[in-house]
Amino acid sequence: MEPNYDNLDPEERINKLLAAISVLLGAASICAGIVPIVGFIGGAIGLWSGLRGRKSESRSLATFGVIISAFALTISVVYAIFVQISKN
Repeated sequence: MEPNYDNLDPEERINKLLAAISVLLGAASICAGIVPIVGFIGGAIGLWSGLRGRKSESRSLATFGVIISAFALTISVVYAIFVQISKN
């Protein structure tokens, strides 16, 4: 049964949206990790939105987004370090 989004509290609606955005940005940041600054920014925004989204009923989706975004941040930082080491 689908929830009626018109009856949701505006803050709850925003938090559910942030939970979904967290997953999407985390997945996109993993793919964009080849360009470390893009992966880092996307992962950081995904992490922030996932933490905000955990206040909603979609807590598990937000937690998944936090995990994916943290993984994307890690990939971006590690790749940036490898690039800097290989330049020297």
